[in-house]
Amino acid sequence: MKAVLLEEPERFTAIDIAEPSAPAAGEALVQVHRVGVCGTDVAAYRGKMPLLSYPRILGHELGVEVLALGDDVTNVAVGDRCCVEPYLNCGDCFACRRGGINCCERLEVLGVHTDGGLRPRFLVPARKLHSSTKLSLEQLALVETLSIGAHAVRRAQLVRCQRKRESGAASVVASSVAAPSVAVVGAGPIGLSVVAFAQQAGASVTVIDRDERRLAFCADTMRVDETVVAAKNDTADDLANRLRAVGGGDLPSVVFDATGNPDSMAGAFDLVAPTGKLVFVGLTGAEVTFRPAHMHVREMTLLSSRNALPQDFAQVMAALESGSVATDPWITHHTTLDTFIDDFPTYTDPASGVIKAIVEVS
Repeated sequence: MKAVLLEEPERFTAIDIAEPSAPAAGEALVQVHRVGVCGTDVAAYRGKMPLLSYPRILGHELGVEVLALGDDVTNVAVGDRCCVEPYLNCGDCFACRRGGINCCERLEVLGVHTDGGLRPRFLVPARKLHSSTKLSLEQLALVETLSIGAHAVRRAQLVRCQRKRESGAASVVASSVAAPSVAVVGAGPIGLSVVAFAQQAGASVTVIDRDERRLAFCADTMRVDETVVAAKNDTADDLANRLRAVGGGDLPSVVFDATGNPDSMAGAFDLVAPTGKLVFVGLTGAEVTFRPAHMHVREMTLLSSRNALPQDFAQVMAALESGSVATDPWITHHTTLDTFIDDFPTYTDPASGVIKAIVEVS
């Protein structure tokens, strides 16, 4: 059967691979129908994904159908349509024993550490399948991306604060409370997933990005409260001043950086209000520097957010099934396994207007 292999940075190859074997106990044989193209895939193509080894079959955002099951599988049945939790954890390490299977010490992520879904069929641990009778295959392929945002928002533990009210020349604290104030830096798919679940949590959301078309999408389609254009030569102070302007004088209580850009990540320390939180959702292999005293005087909290947990997948699927989160506007481009190699380079160009591309495998 045909598959697409990333041999090395900027070089995909169409290859023939053997059909998978029959599923062993605890395994499922799945037919891959839809694959979402992720920022991780773009970073891998550019040679900037620090956790990926080459050569690799990419694809970890998957909408699949169960074809066959091994013994001892009870959570799914043949014919079920599922998304795939692509984080293959060991179950024995310290993180797994604490329930942190998303950051297992021996974690293998499909399409990153081990081969993913840009192939018609493959075997997967059945425990990593989440089925739905309501969601389309394209919706299922977006569950993983959304789960990363849901997990990051869960990590941040958004809380409301007391609202400021002007009384003469002095400011006094009113009895009412304001929505959590959130800034999301980076309006790619991961940033958008953070936006969606910060909104679900009742936050007031501002999005920062250089691409005005993406900011327009955030304003017009996602109905964020504010957008801020980050010009190429802007300093962190410039962005902080713009955030204060749209925040009534205050910086946001939580900033999510979803860029994976070390300069953006370093500058994000200056965007957080005193006692606030900075959450790194994007990933870089480069060093990120900051001034400890500047962080200390604000008593900031720095968090990282990696992958997602099963409860995040359940939350996302419930939101999609209820219609409280819509994914159709996100899907801007389609390709097939046959045309993927020619089409993929265009997805790395912001001028293409891509937000989310979907690969139709079968």
